[in-house]
Amino acid sequence: MIKVSPSILASDFSKLGDEIKRIEEGGAVYAHIDVMDGQFVPNISIGPCIIQSVRPHSKIVFDTHLMIVNPGKYVPDFAKAGADIITIHYESCEDQIEVLKQIRALGKKAGISIKPATPAFVLEPLLEYVDLILIMTVEPGFGGQSFIPETMASLRDVYAMVKKSGYDIDIEVDGGINDKNAEIAAENGANVFVAGSAVFKNPNVAEAISGILESARRGEAKRLENENN
Repeated sequence: MIKVSPSILASDFSKLGDEIKRIEEGGAVYAHIDVMDGQFVPNISIGPCIIQSVRPHSKIVFDTHLMIVNPGKYVPDFAKAGADIITIHYESCEDQIEVLKQIRALGKKAGISIKPATPAFVLEPLLEYVDLILIMTVEPGFGGQSFIPETMASLRDVYAMVKKSGYDIDIEVDGGINDKNAEIAAENGANVFVAGSAVFKNPNVAEAISGILESARRGEAKRLENENN
């Protein structure tokens, strides 16, 4: 299923509850929540208390992306705050399997992410422990960056790996996604699309989400056609 996960990093934090309602009413099924600690990436964003404060305002899936060192230490806090999906970075710890097991033991979906320079093959031993793989299409840490086309090679590798495994794993892309490049990302295997500026900076959020969905569906159709030929 094609899904759009607008990144709240691009939203107006002074009215975050309303912003999340706005994307939910606009057709989004996920809200992407970037958590940054100033160590793993050179920026600081939000913590569990913000998630907890906005959780009562929406039933949307909180797609929580932990760009932090030692994520296992904080997973229980984010789970308790209301995160539905908790994604950690492969590069942020050495005990990825244990942290992924911890996330699932708390009743949450577990995700793993890689930076643009990290080879996709490192994820193969982790497939049975994840519900989502997030391919960064920019260097993590700041919103508003331009999509890196070269990351499509990793996306293709991950898609092939997941398909061969038989596991039911969503493949997400994050970084510079809009209604133009969602098509190529879907053609290469993505089905979840994180978009920040392309959604929140558009006066018509529903139109922005619809545009990304339509672009992604075109790409998905091309991929399926190629697979069937």
